[in-house]
This record gives sequence, C-alpha cells and structure tokens, in this order.
Amino acid sequence: MSADSTPVSTPRTSSAPASRGLSRRAVLGSTAAVTGAVAVSAATAAPALAAAPPAAATPAAFTAALPSVSGIKKRSRLVDYEVTELAALLRAGATTSVKITQAYLDRIDRFNGPFETYADNGLYNAFVRVDKAGALAQARAADARFAKAGQHGHGHSGGHGDDDLPPLLGIPFGIKDSVAVKGFEAKDGSHAFDGNAALRDATVVHRLREAGAVILGHTICSAFSGSITGTFAGNAWGLKYVPGGSSQGSGVATVARLAAATIGEETGGSIVMPSAANGASGIKPSLGTSSVAGLMPLSPGYDVLGPIARSVRDASLILSVMLGPDPANDPLTLAAPDPFPAMPLTPRKGRKPLAGITIGIPQTDWMRTGAGVQVGVAPQDTYDDDHRAAFERLRRQLTSLGAKVKEFAGLDVTKAENDPYFSSSDVLATVDGSPVSPSSAVLSPNRYEIRYWDAVKDFAATRPADQAKTLQSQYGRRAPGESAASFESATRFGGAIPASVRVEGEHRRRTLQANYQAALDDAGVDFMLVMSLGAQIGPRTGNGFPVYRAYYQLPNALAWPMVSFPVGYDSTDAGLPITAQFWGPRFSEPEIVQAAIDYQDNYPEYHNAAPPDPRPAPAAERVPRALTAELPVPPELSNDPLIAEEALR
Repeated sequence: MSADSTPVSTPRTSSAPASRGLSRRAVLGSTAAVTGAVAVSAATAAPALAAAPPAAATPAAFTAALPSVSGIKKRSRLVDYEVTELAALLRAGATTSVKITQAYLDRIDRFNGPFETYADNGLYNAFVRVDKAGALAQARAADARFAKAGQHGHGHSGGHGDDDLPPLLGIPFGIKDSVAVKGFEAKDGSHAFDGNAALRDATVVHRLREAGAVILGHTICSAFSGSITGTFAGNAWGLKYVPGGSSQGSGVATVARLAAATIGEETGGSIVMPSAANGASGIKPSLGTSSVAGLMPLSPGYDVLGPIARSVRDASLILSVMLGPDPANDPLTLAAPDPFPAMPLTPRKGRKPLAGITIGIPQTDWMRTGAGVQVGVAPQDTYDDDHRAAFERLRRQLTSLGAKVKEFAGLDVTKAENDPYFSSSDVLATVDGSPVSPSSAVLSPNRYEIRYWDAVKDFAATRPADQAKTLQSQYGRRAPGESAASFESATRFGGAIPASVRVEGEHRRRTLQANYQAALDDAGVDFMLVMSLGAQIGPRTGNGFPVYRAYYQLPNALAWPMVSFPVGYDSTDAGLPITAQFWGPRFSEPEIVQAAIDYQDNYPEYHNAAPPDPRPAPAAERVPRALTAELPVPPELSNDPLIAEEALR
C-alpha cells in the first residue's frame, strides 16, 4: 500500500505547550532599513528583530472549532483530508505526522518530476525544491509532542486536542519560491537568483513553524513573479493547461495533493489566478494583514502573502496564524486592526446563514477577451456556456442561503472622474526624461526606499556574468538617450521623484479607494461577487486566459481582500474547475471568508473533488523554456502593476 493511501487508526488524546520565537528580516545583499517589503538575504545578516505574535485565533477557539473524529467523512487516501480534519485526527491519535508527511513526499516523488526546473519537466513541477530529511525530522518532532501530550493526559477524546498544542502541528506546507526559508535558496522563478540563500525564515514561515507546520520546500512560481498565467507547472487537472501565476506551484500542489496547503504571494493576481485555475480555495489578504518581511519584493505597497488550501475553512485557519503586527520588520502591518477580528473557523448554523447580507455583482468590472477589454458589456455576457451556467447556479445557491444577490454598477474605472490613480493617463511629473504616472509616483519611491534596485545590483555583483546580465535586463532601466538598461538608471529615477508628487499619487490612491467604497455604500452592498476567469483556461502553449477580469489588479491597488473558491467544473473531457471570488473593503476578511465557509459547508462537492493522477507528458509535447524566463509575458498579463496598468492606459 502506498503511503498516500494509509488509513487512519484508532484515536488517542494529546497536548503540549507551544513556544514563541523571533521573526527577523533580511534584505537582499544589505542591512538597509525597509518599508513593508523585503527580499531574501544573499550575503549579510540583518539584526534580530522581534515580531509581534498574531492575535486573531486563540488556541481555545481553534480546538473548539475542530471537527469531531466521528464526524469526519472517511477519505480514500490520507492526502485527501483537509487541514482541519488532519489536525483533529492527529490530536486523536488516528494518524501521525510522519505518515502524513511521507504520504505527501511519496506523491511528490511520483508526480512532481525533476526539481530546480524552470521549464516543463513532464509532470506537475509544483515543487522546485524539497527538504525531505528536514520535513521528516519536523514530522517526528511533531509526533513526539503529540505523544508527550498524550502521556501527560492533557488531551481530549473525539478529535479535540489540548489547547496548548499549536494549531498546525504536524501539517505539511509548501512555500512560494520568493519567500525565505532558512538554509535554502529562494529564486523567484529564475536561475538568475541561484545562490540567493536565506539566512533566516520570513516572518510568515516563522509563524507557521511556531504553529507546528512541517515545511516541505519551495513551490515554483512564474519567472520573477511576472505572469498571471504561468507555464512552468502543469495544471492540477490536466498537465497541458496553464496553472495560473505567479504562485503557480502553490495553486497546483494543494489541489494535486502534493501538500496539505501552501503559501502564495500576490502583487497583482498571483494568489487569485492560480487558485482559480486549479480550483483551490485561496485568500488574498488586505495590504498589511500579514507581514511580507522575508519576501523577495515586486511592488512594496501592493505585495501580500496569503494561504492557498483546498477549503476556505483551512485557508482561514492558516491566515489566522499568519496575520498580526510585525512592526519592526513590516510597518504596513501597523495599519491593520489590532487585535485583528478573529478569522472564522466554522460555518454558521441554520438554513439561512447568509441572511442579512447583500452581495453585489459589479456590472462595470469589465472582462478582457481576445477582442480586448469589453467596455460596455456586462461581465456575465462574456462568459462561456459552462461558466455562465455555473455563475447562475451560484447566484441561486447564495440566494437560497439567505443572501440578497443583486447587480449594481460598481465603479467604472475607465472614467477619469472615478479613477484618478489605477489606470489614469495623467502624468504627474517628468523625472530623468520619463513620465511619472500616479501609480509610479507611489510604487517607484517605495522600491527606492527598500533599495530594490541596489540590492539586486549588489547581489548580481557576486554572481557569474550570465546571471548578472539577466538580472540587469530584468531590473534595470534604460532612460531616454541611454543605450542600455542599468540598475543605476532605475535607482536614479525612483529616488528623484519629488515628495510632492509621491504625496499626490498617494492621495489619488486613497481617492480611488473612497470612490469604490462609495459605490458599494450607495448600492447597499456588503461585498462583491465576480469571476476572475470567464471561460475555460487554455493550454500552456497558447492563450492561457481567453476571458478574464481586465482589472484583475484593482483589488491590489485598493488594498482590498479577495477569497477565491471553486463553484463547479466545466463540461470538457478535462473537467477543469470553475471558480468565483468574493471581494470587499480593506480588512473585511472575516466577513467574506465567513460567507465562503458557509457556502462550502452547504455545497462541499466542489472543493472536495480530486483530480486524476497525471501521466508523464512525452518529451515531444513538453513546453520548452529558457532557464531564466517563460514565454514573453504580454503586458496585460503582467503581475507588475506599473506594466499592467500602463497596458490598460
């Protein structure tokens, strides 16, 4: 019997104390001060800085929310249980962390394909590197804690563990390739970052470890976190289809049963799109909800880290561990409520759990098709037959649960009076020969303050010529009149934007946020319902997203949260997932996540479905890639807001 089909056994009881440690930041090649987003250290250690503990979910609330062992549906394989179910089974002695971890490692061995391959490796290619020995050692340590708790008689029968046991004890996780895991390289999807070894864990990884998580390794991401379609990994439901990006491996690994859950990162669609493409349940948090210290940044002030799981309940549990202030490492976390409202861990009872909630369907949230942005066309009119049928079914389901679901205008950001920031064609200044857009007035100084370009320059100076050349091409700027891109030119531009221009950009961003909030308030809408993808996704060799939200980066510009969850499967032979998203005002995570948990509690058939195991793709059918990049990314599919927003302009 393979490890992934190991059955659970007779329950026992358990408990053990949790400990807290320090979270530290690292800046790529430097110990300079940062403002909200940092990169993985390549050379120099930063001073130890304490991270404030998350304050959302108490241990007692967690243990009370665990399902009883007798109430957990019997799964055919150990890897099919959700995180909260595994937590209950572990506390009851029905399985062990070693069995669970080995089951996932066995599936990685069978279905992942070769590691360190930024290309099509013939299989899922969800993990780019794995720490087998370290993961099993962590699992054995978790089992020792469970055993000690059982010997001391502190546990509770029926699937509830002692309150002192950390909530994720013994649960295997994957971490996006742009996030620091101590002792391992983080390459952000490119061999150009070979040698970028982390000297310490990112704050989020540290908090996962403190919560007992077993870290399996790094999940692959798009090159330089640059694409929302992705092609390195194979989709969980069919290897030939795009996996969504940039957190593509995180989206695939969870659904393909290569990890119990994963961490993704989003700047402009990077959690939502892989969750949507693979049918995972992912949460893109509000800016500042969880720390991004230890992340290789793309756009500080947009970048967020969030969980990707199979159920929204699991994702909410993980986010409750991740969130909380990290003032020394990430000052943006000081903007979040403290204590943060507790994340929901259970569905509401009753036949109408969504009673009193008004969910709005924004009719000006334009979709993009092969013919361009479909301004003036209701989003639902662009969906293919399968997506339209699933959307209408979802609307009826939400209504049956008590919600009022209605169409409303939303905010049409193609109108200048509504949007002075996100897609505005205004030029606030000309600096070093280049125009400064409202968004660049915010993001370019943010990058300058964290030594975004200088840090990469310092790292590139330590690497072979081919790596240095690739990094300069990716991160450098060529000013008007210059013959080649350089780090110095990029730094010069970011540092020369006047403070008054930056203030104007930030004012415009707040105005956009206020305008969108007013659109919800005027319509009496609590939060919104959209489909980020409106048609069957495409193959890795062609048009990955035939129909998708043109303004997929808008939640990031607003700093608002979004939760993605599966609502059906299409009628093709592959049976690809169909997903929907709730999104609402900043720090409304508890509300939108609770609604998604309530939905999945009543309609579990979508998030519990498992894809068939893949067969290796013949070499002739694999998608070749240079080791430093994917196919050229069209600007409208970029995760970089300065690139994607310029395409909209």
